[in-house]
Amino acid sequence: MSRYFITGTDTDAGKTLVTAALLARARAQGLSTQGLKPVASGSHSTPEGLRNSDALSLQAQSYPPLEYAQINPFAFAPAIAPHLAAQQAGAELSVAGILQALEPTLASPPDVTLIEGAGGWRVPLNDREDLSDLPRALELPVILVVGLKLGCLNHARLTAEAIRADGLTLVGWVGTVIDPAFAADSALFDANMATLSRTLGASATTACLGVIPPLAESTEVLRIAKAAAYLNLPRQATSPSMESP
Repeated sequence: MSRYFITGTDTDAGKTLVTAALLARARAQGLSTQGLKPVASGSHSTPEGLRNSDALSLQAQSYPPLEYAQINPFAFAPAIAPHLAAQQAGAELSVAGILQALEPTLASPPDVTLIEGAGGWRVPLNDREDLSDLPRALELPVILVVGLKLGCLNHARLTAEAIRADGLTLVGWVGTVIDPAFAADSALFDANMATLSRTLGASATTACLGVIPPLAESTEVLRIAKAAAYLNLPRQATSPSMESP
């Protein structure tokens, strides 16, 4: 049983794509999975209630299947910071409340559990707590998604420093090319990747789990399947007989 928290250098860094693709990779290796998105703003109304597209992507890659409420217990309609969305809805977010909502699901863990954050590492939950307090409470190792664009070196290094300052282990990072111009010059791109590998891999436990290029697939399902081919699971999440090459 392996559990990880997925964070990003910023909003739209590619956290959901990476989380879903890692789950798909695990499923392809015969592992059971669950992808959780405890807090999500930017949700749409359905006859069953609010639904968030990111959480739905994780639900589709969770096996055995999970009910939506297990994956995303706190969904809010406006696409704004979660603590502000909660205030507008007359709700209050807290680490204790999230832990209580997740407890039944975490009590019966599959082989791989990935818990996706919202935004970056220091997104507030309330006036006293940040979402980063959740992986701290659960003592989860962290996977960092780096949105590859101009400025990503600074964002990635600051986020990695904050994760380690909070006493957590950064077990790996994934690069997602969100600005094609950043990868247009192959020599410069390779140099940037080398810098990220050197500065993020501050310990032997941290590895680059893959780099996802721009994807042309027309649907989210196809994008996730394609992205999975570029990724490896953290070594701890791979059974000895099924290690990635």
